[in-house]
Amino acid sequence: MDGGGCFAEPLSGPIRPTASATAIARRAAPRRGHALRAFARRTGRLGTLGRRLNARMEKFDSLRPPRGFGLFGAASIVLGSIVFGTIRGGHVDDVVDYLRHARDTAANAAGFNITGVALAGQKHLTREEIFAIAGVTGHSSLLFLDVADARARLKTNPWIADATVQKLYPDRLQITITERAAFALWQKGGRVGVIADDGTVLEPYISRNVAGLPLFVGDGAAPRAKDFLALLDRYPDLRAQLLASVLVAERRWNLRLKNGVDVRLPEFDVARALDQLVGLDRDKKILSRDIVSIDLRLPDRVTVRLSEAAAQARDEALKLKKPKPKGGNA
Repeated sequence: MDGGGCFAEPLSGPIRPTASATAIARRAAPRRGHALRAFARRTGRLGTLGRRLNARMEKFDSLRPPRGFGLFGAASIVLGSIVFGTIRGGHVDDVVDYLRHARDTAANAAGFNITGVALAGQKHLTREEIFAIAGVTGHSSLLFLDVADARARLKTNPWIADATVQKLYPDRLQITITERAAFALWQKGGRVGVIADDGTVLEPYISRNVAGLPLFVGDGAAPRAKDFLALLDRYPDLRAQLLASVLVAERRWNLRLKNGVDVRLPEFDVARALDQLVGLDRDKKILSRDIVSIDLRLPDRVTVRLSEAAAQARDEALKLKKPKPKGGNA
């Protein structure tokens, strides 16, 4: 024992426990065995739970988004906001025009600018009008010009019956159109327009150079004008006196002559009625008389209505021809 009351032990060699220390260890052994067995049970349970947690974490790791996903999501949100604002603000057309302009600029820089346009078939429309309708401008590029769209745009104009658009690379364009011709005038609802022979309304009646065209009046008269005028052409003398052809209830025609006489034609067998009218005018000059209308709707009779002056003169003539009674009053 050292001077401090502690057992002195050598620095080398095994340390031998004292008697009191051995007894304490023996008494504590059962407790340590019980604690070790409890710890083993606990660590076993924690090991199972840990394995389950590890499996779930591995599964979660497999579902974890790839790198850069956050940046992509943020960019998508910004882009979506821009698109929403563009649509909500009504700027879609402006954006499309800008993109189209940028695209054409790049193509023109590459040598695909349109340097010449060969145009054929135009009579009524001018070159500038055709280019504007087709969507061809000085900035358009041949590479990105949609010929199908240009052709469809041209055909929306009522004067153009058909059109072809061809690209001639690298820098030329050819447009060929087939125009409709002004055929007649059509009055509907108090408005007069110029129509083609297929009934297409070409434009409002504003030009004097179409004043001499035949006039058709009434709903449904435009698409039937060509066939009816072909029938009237068989009677040139009657056609020369015609002012307007009026379609009544979309069923039958009336003729308004230049002298104010109305000729009422039947719904069917119109050629027979016209033959009858021409025969009456040839034999009795009926169209030159002071009458208001001629009704040919019934096949077995002709009804003529006199003007007021002619009717009054006829009544007076009949009175003069009426015989006087014989004798007198007493």
